[in-house]
Amino acid sequence: MLAKELRRKYIEFFVKKYGHKEIDGSPLIPENDPTVLFTTAGMHPLVPYLLGEPHPEGKRLVDCQKCLRTDDIDEVGDDTHLTFFEMLGNWSLGDYFKEEAINMSMEFLVEELKLDPRRLYVSVFNGDEDAPKDECSIRCWEEVFKKKGVDSSGRIFMYTKKENWWGPAGTTGPCGPCTEMYYFVGDDFSVIGDYHPANSDLFVEIWNDVFMEYNKKEDGRFDKLIQNNVDTGLGLERVTALLQKKKSHYDTELFSNIINKIKELSTNDIKGSIRIIADHLRAATFLLCDKITPSNVDQGYILRRLIRRAIRHGHKLGIEKRFTHIISEIVINDYKDPYIALLENKDFIIEQLQQEEQKFFEALKHGEKEFRKLLSKLIETERKVLSGEESFYLYETYGFPIEITQELAKENGIDVDIEGFKESYKRHQDLSRKGAEHKFRGGLSDNTVETTKLHTATHLLHKALRMVLGDHVEQRGSNITAERLRFDFSHDAKLTPDQLKEVEEIVNDVIARALPVDVQEMTVDEAKSRGAIGLFEHKYSEKVKVYSIGDFSMEICGGPHIKNTKELKKFRILKEQSSSAGVRRIKAVIEK
Repeated sequence: MLAKELRRKYIEFFVKKYGHKEIDGSPLIPENDPTVLFTTAGMHPLVPYLLGEPHPEGKRLVDCQKCLRTDDIDEVGDDTHLTFFEMLGNWSLGDYFKEEAINMSMEFLVEELKLDPRRLYVSVFNGDEDAPKDECSIRCWEEVFKKKGVDSSGRIFMYTKKENWWGPAGTTGPCGPCTEMYYFVGDDFSVIGDYHPANSDLFVEIWNDVFMEYNKKEDGRFDKLIQNNVDTGLGLERVTALLQKKKSHYDTELFSNIINKIKELSTNDIKGSIRIIADHLRAATFLLCDKITPSNVDQGYILRRLIRRAIRHGHKLGIEKRFTHIISEIVINDYKDPYIALLENKDFIIEQLQQEEQKFFEALKHGEKEFRKLLSKLIETERKVLSGEESFYLYETYGFPIEITQELAKENGIDVDIEGFKESYKRHQDLSRKGAEHKFRGGLSDNTVETTKLHTATHLLHKALRMVLGDHVEQRGSNITAERLRFDFSHDAKLTPDQLKEVEEIVNDVIARALPVDVQEMTVDEAKSRGAIGLFEHKYSEKVKVYSIGDFSMEICGGPHIKNTKELKKFRILKEQSSSAGVRRIKAVIEK
């Protein structure tokens, strides 16, 4: 079965048989959950609805969501890890719960995908001080295995939170126990009792049913949500490989054209490097499609790292010419049918890759020059090993790959302290991670009064910027904590003091007018015809929520809002700066 067939079969199963409504996937930057940099799971766009807000399309939903995770970026190149991936998911927002979800999962795997139920194994939550053992899921699995004529003895594994608890995506928010499904891919069934599916290559994790019934609070408590939710995730790439009896998703049609082109451009055949380039440039293409641009902060920093890491491995493969845009064109062509926005944004994607590759090659030149300076110091001090700090300095300052540092060192008869480099790199990662945890702590997922107010204030700011600068202004991202809002928007010039003052005055005038904030559900076409602001390069569901702030603004949005602008008291811009090429950033606060 091809990946495109799996996508449609999954959607149609839940739509036609169980009355779900198909919704379109969201961008890779979460619109309503600033606690994370990227959409790492299908639940991010639905946080407000998991917390109880009614969804325009009802209580049963199904989708295919683009996701990006970089926690395991150093593992990319093996048979299983990816940065960008597609997650198929079905949802129940306060409707059906564990029994129905487990029955649907088993039915789809066995009846639709024709998987052998004798090879299916599952895990459930073992319970702890925060939540009890999931006895309900155990009973459900015993029943569904029995219906398929399979003995459930030895098939249901009990695990702790580490394996069988999902969420919250950030520091707070919806979460709950989960039950995971594994497929045995070994040949000898007699060895199964000696292994656990969560830590054996003989099993492939294929699906996860998350039962979101808790809300983690800032003080660490797990309160019950006002409704029980189901959030499931089936990895498209992983299951495609399983159905095609391939060892890895890199061996499927999802990557074959990309990998063949990389091999064509290469003079060396290093499997790990080929896979890293394929993964990273596929991910970079989708990030660029969502108008994220390379920079030294936040999402742009991750994008830059992916592109430069791909270039680094291109160097290892002997690729001499500029190649990132060539691979990206293959990605666009292969994925344009399910993601037409790739084709619509092709020129932008290619241009950004070419610019970033040119910048990196310039950095390499400067890095080589700096290496020569370090080499002279080594000769003067009669040292034979380039320290970890020195090699990391080349990496951090010039984006200089450690492999090239090693090559240059070898040519000059010296060594590199690789372990020292790794230690320096890890310290840098730990510091960055701590900074990110602080930076993205809180946010709309905690649904506090402060973040709700600031979220509404971004609507006022967005409209005011369009009034002062022009209709070319579009949202390029936002981050909201309880203390301040941060709003990124398309504009290619620094705002003057007079422009900033005018924007601030417009927002405060609307606050002083005490305008009501109303919400209506309507079709996208109707929202457009009424003049609502929206990210129309992305697809929306058939129905959307449109928030109107008096006669001032209309915007498509799914997040929580206040009832009247007078609740904001006073709006103040703290700072305006560049975020990335063609994107400006404003930080602002309101009076508490």
